[in-house]
Amino acid sequence: MTDGIRILLVADSHLGFDLPVRPRVERRRRGHDFLANYSTALAPAFAGEVDVVVHGGDVFDRSKVVPTVAYQALEPLARIADLGVPVFIVPGNHERSRLPHMRFASHPGVHVFDRARTWTVNVRGTTIAIAGFPYQRDARRSFPAVLEETGWRREEADVRVLCIHQCVEGATVGPVNYTFTSAQDVVRLRDVPSGFAAVLSGHIHRHQVLTCDLAGRPLETPVLYPGSIERTSAAEIGEPKGFMVLDVVATGARWEFRELPARPMIRKELSVESQSESALAAAVHAIISAAPADAVLSIRLTGELTDAQWKVLSTARLRAMAPATMNVDVTPVGRFVRPSNTRQREVSDATDVQLSL
Repeated sequence: MTDGIRILLVADSHLGFDLPVRPRVERRRRGHDFLANYSTALAPAFAGEVDVVVHGGDVFDRSKVVPTVAYQALEPLARIADLGVPVFIVPGNHERSRLPHMRFASHPGVHVFDRARTWTVNVRGTTIAIAGFPYQRDARRSFPAVLEETGWRREEADVRVLCIHQCVEGATVGPVNYTFTSAQDVVRLRDVPSGFAAVLSGHIHRHQVLTCDLAGRPLETPVLYPGSIERTSAAEIGEPKGFMVLDVVATGARWEFRELPARPMIRKELSVESQSESALAAAVHAIISAAPADAVLSIRLTGELTDAQWKVLSTARLRAMAPATMNVDVTPVGRFVRPSNTRQREVSDATDVQLSL
């Protein structure tokens, strides 16, 4: 990368994920991994490598977070602004389109797209217009009108970028590469004006850059997804995590992806049919022993699970099997047979009987 306005793009930091204030179980919390990667992603701004910082949304994992989490998320952005690097934040769907505890980011250089709007910034004699708006649930219908509400056409600028937190046609997710096409929350590519050098978006956790439409025709305006900074679900197994640095000029944009450390995520299925309690415990132990010591391991138990089988997989026993550096979830996904009642009940989500450590 050479000349141009350099932008650091980070998104979907989901701070507060697995970070309870009063944990009922003492175990390694994945929330600390998210905080560490967030700090690493912002490091280029503190090092003076970029001119602008954009957070593409879902700063937090939920709309209500405790002040300590909000401080850890927002205070660094205010310090970046203190260095003369303007910061722009798009509230995402996990925040219900509104950021909490904004007092921690009270700074004239921290700009939040609390509504559709456009800001202009002058960088070494070049004016960049940064337009955006908070997450829109019905974006397929509302996108054109909300985009016009930003007033981006009225601002005099040498280069323009659009900041959003949306699904865009052609984005892919998951192990089967599901492609977003026509749902009500999916933005049509034809509705994205060519007047922008790039669209900077959060919401899709897989890093990708859309440069062609669904028919394979080149786009005049690329759509950049940095992806999430850590894996939040098994659908992201094997995906690299990181952030992006891009140079934007009047004629377009160039970009690079910078990878962050992400712990190995592993998902295993284990049938409980015809397994004695001791055999089931041994099978679970074998899976844990074969996994990397710092793995995020999910074990799904299929088949009819009895109380006796479930009891041998107590939290205390799992803790004895797994190193303290590992996260392990054990979840029944079949039927749970209660000995005191011959009726069987479906366990669909099974969060009421999930074991985690």
